[in-house]
Parts: sequence; structure tokens; C-alpha cells
Amino acid sequence: MTTAAQTVDLTLLTPLLEKYNGRSREALLPLLHQAQDLYGWLPPDVQEAIGKTLRVPLADIHGVIEFYTMFYNEPTARHVIRVCEDLACSKAGSHAVMQAISHATGLEPGDTSEDGRLTFEAVPCLGMCEHAPCALHGERPAGSLTVDNVPAFLEDALPEPVARSRGGPFIKLARIGKIDPTSLADYEAHAGYDGLRKAVSLSPEALLEIVDSFTILGRGGAMFPLGRKWFFTRSASDDPRQKHIVVNADESEPGTFKDRCLMEEDPFAVIEAMTIAAYAVGAENGWIFVRGEYPRAHRRLHHAVDQALQAGYLGQNILGKPGFNFTVNVRLGAGAYICGEETALFEAIEGKRGFPRIKPPFPTTHGLFGQPTAVNNVETLVAMLAALNIGEASWNMIGSEESPGTKLFCVSGDVADPGLYEVPFGLTVRNMIGLAGGVPHGKKVQAVLMGGAAGVFIGPDKLDTPLTYEDTRAAGIPLGSGVIMVFDETADLQQHLFELAHFFAHESCGKCFPCQIGTQRQLEILDRIANNGGTRLGDKQILLDVGFTMTETSLCGLGQTAASAIVSAIKLWPELVE
Repeated sequence: MTTAAQTVDLTLLTPLLEKYNGRSREALLPLLHQAQDLYGWLPPDVQEAIGKTLRVPLADIHGVIEFYTMFYNEPTARHVIRVCEDLACSKAGSHAVMQAISHATGLEPGDTSEDGRLTFEAVPCLGMCEHAPCALHGERPAGSLTVDNVPAFLEDALPEPVARSRGGPFIKLARIGKIDPTSLADYEAHAGYDGLRKAVSLSPEALLEIVDSFTILGRGGAMFPLGRKWFFTRSASDDPRQKHIVVNADESEPGTFKDRCLMEEDPFAVIEAMTIAAYAVGAENGWIFVRGEYPRAHRRLHHAVDQALQAGYLGQNILGKPGFNFTVNVRLGAGAYICGEETALFEAIEGKRGFPRIKPPFPTTHGLFGQPTAVNNVETLVAMLAALNIGEASWNMIGSEESPGTKLFCVSGDVADPGLYEVPFGLTVRNMIGLAGGVPHGKKVQAVLMGGAAGVFIGPDKLDTPLTYEDTRAAGIPLGSGVIMVFDETADLQQHLFELAHFFAHESCGKCFPCQIGTQRQLEILDRIANNGGTRLGDKQILLDVGFTMTETSLCGLGQTAASAIVSAIKLWPELVE
């Protein structure tokens, strides 16, 4: 045991342990977060005390802490600076910013100051690509960092970046920038909870039929029909106490930030939408799993839940409907991309390492705690709420026949106005780049990354592809989570492929060998090509073979898509690896 561990004052922990006494393992993540807030890290004595309180073996406690990057087994400062180094931030100058921070503080990424007051980290993604380069100063986000404003950032003097709506028509983003996201009264004044009132005026069966008629496919990337998922979950059990609504808000895909904007600027909409889901499905238990890098979203969702409960929009007999009971729990992740996979997310909520489960069985019958669960992406639920508010006819008039309504797109990279855009299905990639002000300085488009790190690259010849499910499917382009990341003619694609490989190697959970070994092999080759010696004969074929193996044999979606963007780039521009 370290000296630091021997001198830990456990009396600080006592009130917290009393608060959690009698709770089960599902309380592990929030308790670890709160304990770490007290000490700056999780000393062995603290881990032992938490294990006894929740009746969780110490080995399991240690395993959970080691799994999540935002929990610390070693002494760490209470205040941590995290600078993003994903593709968008790297392109925008994050490495120069990190060098400036190192010069000013005397710390390299991963270091803690001698006085124990500050820790400096480089992290794979912070989900603020529209504000690249971005960082977290403790729990305060900062964006548009430069070498010149690093001193102000270190003094925590930069204003927090704020999301705003772009594009139109605004249906899902209609309230963003127009309401106080912390005010339930303001939300109600802008049609808030009109959708829930409309929903409970119907039978759950009738509501399910209406939702199915909206033809809403999962907006997180899986594209599973929302109405069908809810129907399967409702049919799985007649006991609402054993059914769950889970919101997957672990938005960790580089290039994606739409869910963060919705949670930060319109949190009541998320709560209302999942309450409607609970009524349709017949579930009493709600869970929102928010990625650890979104502290502002986490705070605002907690606040929204508290206000909704006080106002009678949550709790017992909601809106006077006998037997309509629903509670919402907000869970904060701790840094693990894999938890965006729905079954890994269940494991995290249950207080375990976020390893994906083997499917089948599927969540609609055996989900959270082994019980029927409807798990939905944030945008998916907000799209349902928007469609319910404007009505089926109006919703279906927007977009295309097979892709009705609007879609949120996260546009970043080499564009004049990066940000979150709500547009009707059917605009082209070129249209989206134009809406974002085009490529600065008259430069040409070299490549566009569609769907995020797990998506594919396209060249200029695909810029006129309509952004609908049917047209992108025909073109072999994933809509995914709505990422459109633009690379101009000066971009170093070899370096960016290395960054993608580094991300997946870092985020692989290691549960299955194809992903564990494949991501490392992919990284080794692309690191050498970009940074240490260049290409060798056979590199192309090896990368294609590794990609094929991971895609066909990996356990979950992370491994199955870890090579997607890299393989697509190799096929378009083989000279990158030859």
C-alpha cells in the first residue's frame, strides 16, 4: 500500500457510504465518481470500503476502475485538463495547443504537477468537434483553442461554447438557443410536454401504431425501426416493473456531437420523449447513460429529471393516468467508447466493465438486468417527439418517401462554419458542405469521412449523393450517426488514417481476439507508414486482410467497423499504403 493510501482520511467518505448503504452493484459507477471527486483518485482503502458497502468483491471494483479511463488507481490531481486529439481537433491544431500547455505548465500529457494540483491529459475524443480544438478544464468545456488563448484557458477564463441551430426547417432543434435549458417553465411555454399529453390520450397500442407510421429508423447508426423495437419490447412482458427504457447517450464516435447539443440545450425534450416511450412500451424504469466527457449534459439532465419529478411528469400516476409510473436514473460513464454498444452499456449501468454481450438474446427480451429493454439513441427519441408534435402528415411531407422527416448532421473539418445542422432528408453531401460555408480559401475537397470513425471515406465523385437511407445504401455510404467530416486538398490522409487506427487500438476492450490483435496490427502498420519509415511491400494486402478478419469475426460493432474507414481509404487511394 502506498503512503498516499495509508494516509487517506476515510471519514470524508462516511456520509457518502451511508447514502449508498443498502444499494446494489448498479450504484457502483456513481459512487466511484463521487468518491473520486472527494480524493482526486480512488485509493485502495476507498475501494475496499466501497466494495463492502455495495457487497461487490474488491477484485471486481479494481477491474472496473482499470477498465474506464476516467477512473484513477494512482494519485491524480483533483483538477484535470483534458485536450482532445481526435481527427477534427488534430486538423484544427490541437497538437500545437498541447505543446503550448506543456510549455506553460511544465507538464507532458499524462503528468501530474509536483504540488498535486493539476493533471494534464490528451484524450481520444471529447465530442465537441464543431469547436475544435477543444478541451475540458475540470468540468468546464472550452473550444476554439489556439496557442494565443492557452493562457486564458489555463486560467479558466474562456467562455463555455454554446450550441446553436443551423440549417432548417427546425423541428428537433426548434428550442435550441430560444429557451433556458434549465427552466421547465420555459420548456412548457415552447410546447413542452404537449407530446406526452397527446400520447397518454391514446391507448399504448394506438400510440405504437402512430410511432410506427413515422418510419423513424435508429439515428445512432443501427437504423432499426423505432416502432418495431417498441412493439417487441412491449410484447416481451406484461410487468412494467421488469421493463426498461434506456437512452444511449454515450456518444463517443469522433465527429459526432448531435446528442450532446440536444442534452445540453433541450434536456427536457429527452426526458419527455423517453417518458412517452415508457407509456408505449409499458415500462416503469428509465436510464440515461451519458458519456463521461459530457459533464454539462449530465448536470442538466439531472436537473431536468428533478424538475420533471416535482411537476408530476415523472413518478406515480403521471398526468393523472392511473398506473402510469415511470422513474429516470441518469448514469455518467467514465471514458470507454465501447459503451456506445448497447449491451456494453447495460454492463456499465449494472456496475461492471463495459464488455459487449453475445447476441442473441436481444435487448427487447433480455436487456438491462436480463429484462426486456428498449434502448434508443437521443436523436431517435427526439425525432419521435418532434413527429408526434407536428403530426404524421406534416412529418411525411418532409424528406423522401422512404426517409421522411429531418436528420441531424454533424459537419466538421475543413468547412467555414462547422456545427450541428438539421435538414430534410435528401440534400446532397455537396449541399451540406455548401450550407457549412464551403471549404475555406477556395481549396478543393479531397475526401469526406461519412458516419464517423466507424464510417467510410468518399471522394469528390460521391458529393452529389442524396442523403437519404435509400440513396446512401445504394451508394455504399453509411449515414451512421450523421458525421460529415471534410478534408481539403492539403490534408495528410496518411496521418489521419494513423489517427483513426490509434483511436480504435486505444478503445478496443480486448474481449475478442480479432479486434484486440487486429486493431494493434492496423496501428503498427499505419504508424510506420505515417511516422516511422514509410510503406513496405505487402502493407496494402495485410491491412485489407486484417480489416476483413475484424469485420467478419469480431464480437461487436467496434471490431466489425474498426477497419471500415481505413479500408475505404485504401480502396480509393491505394497509393497511401503502397
